[in-house]
Amino acid sequence: MRSQSERPNPLFRNLNAKIASIPMVLTALVVFVGGTAWTVLYSFTNSKLLPRWKFVGLDQYERLWSTPRWLVSIENLFIYGALSLVFSFVIGFLLAAMLDRKIRFEDTFRTIFLYPFALSFIVTGLVWQWLLNPDFGVQHVVRSLGWESFTFNPLYDRELVIYGILIAALWQGTGLIMCLMLAGLRSIDEDIWKAARVDGIPVWKTYLFIVIPMLRPVFVTTLVIIASAIVKVYDLVVAQTGGGPGHASEVPAKYVYDYMFLGQNLGQGFAASTMMLLSVVIVIVPWAYLEFGRRGRR
Repeated sequence: MRSQSERPNPLFRNLNAKIASIPMVLTALVVFVGGTAWTVLYSFTNSKLLPRWKFVGLDQYERLWSTPRWLVSIENLFIYGALSLVFSFVIGFLLAAMLDRKIRFEDTFRTIFLYPFALSFIVTGLVWQWLLNPDFGVQHVVRSLGWESFTFNPLYDRELVIYGILIAALWQGTGLIMCLMLAGLRSIDEDIWKAARVDGIPVWKTYLFIVIPMLRPVFVTTLVIIASAIVKVYDLVVAQTGGGPGHASEVPAKYVYDYMFLGQNLGQGFAASTMMLLSVVIVIVPWAYLEFGRRGRR
């Protein structure tokens, strides 16, 4: 038996794997950490077409939060994000629970629900732009069936346009959430279901008090996927509405793109990007502390 002094230093364990990971670590530091730091620093400058170091303090941020277009984009992101999170979880879980009952033609239904995720957001946006067009979409079809007073044109209504985008996003992304939930449900031991049936526990109580708590890791993974899609939503908006009518469907990612590449105002774009990063940090850091800090104290 080796003595305490003869045990290998933990620093040199899996040395080959650690050496092989050096390029990846350096790339992450330079590209991600370095790029992030560069963006934050230049958000305090008045860079226009090209970056230039002329410090202006918080001027860009003051201008940002006094711009109605940015405020609209934040409001839209909040509405879109909250509803997308809730409906993705609910619809995805219900579909997964339905398929988990081993219904007939399960493979067919799973393919149908997952297929939209194979499409790009641009294609999805164009498809739903057509479906929601009042001249030849859903409104036109329903009116042709006799309901002449039926009105459904969310993409042309400033108050409803963000909900039209939400419909397209749910249609495309819910299938993936369903597959993640279904994989989690299939990993649960069948004996748990048998014990619940023997004890006479209703199915809904089994899901609510036994199954759902066991799916916590799946929910965390799903939450990260949905949250990342919410923050970076851009191409779906561009394809469906172009940010219109007016700026009613503006989102932060589109605001950043327009100011950096179309408005030739890098400083303002950097400030908006930094605020997007800050919103992610505000959500991720408390969650990471609760998730990993709790494990460390066990």
